[in-house]
Amino acid sequence: MAPETYSKATMPTPFQIRDIRTEEHDTLGRLMCEVYASLPGFPTPAEQPGYYDMLAHIGRFTDKPATRVLVAVDQHATVLGGIVYFGDMTQYGSGGSATQETHAAGIRLLGVSHAARGQGIGKALTEACIQCAKDQQQQQVILHTTQAMQTAWHLYERLGFTRSPDLDFLQGTLQVYGFRRPL
Repeated sequence: MAPETYSKATMPTPFQIRDIRTEEHDTLGRLMCEVYASLPGFPTPAEQPGYYDMLAHIGRFTDKPATRVLVAVDQHATVLGGIVYFGDMTQYGSGGSATQETHAAGIRLLGVSHAARGQGIGKALTEACIQCAKDQQQQQVILHTTQAMQTAWHLYERLGFTRSPDLDFLQGTLQVYGFRRPL
């Protein structure tokens, strides 16, 4: 497995990437709900209450086998963002065919607080997951995003992820787009 912490000392506000602590579950859940609810064109909590319940209880992912919730925290241990890493795609839990992928890891639910954007946190969280997959000797990393998540979409492309239409699916009426990155 990847080391527990990753440092980013070159950023304007230093932060660290590490596994979430139990006492941070609710904080990250609230942050995720705020981030996703503020995305223009993304379904609201009223339209997809189950999805927002999952976001609010993001810490539950730590109970799944081979699954990690990573957080970015500043020098005061303030949670700035988070992401979920799946070392076993059967735990991935999205629609479509992704859960049937073998020799693959998955990334879901990247979110960075509005106040912490522009510091490289989303990139660092994603890179930490890529490193986890390399450490597990996976052959690829899979993720999904939507049109409402253009900032993340562009980040993923810059990090070597390419569109993989075979992984696309509909979540209700929301088109969800699959991406892969070979390792």
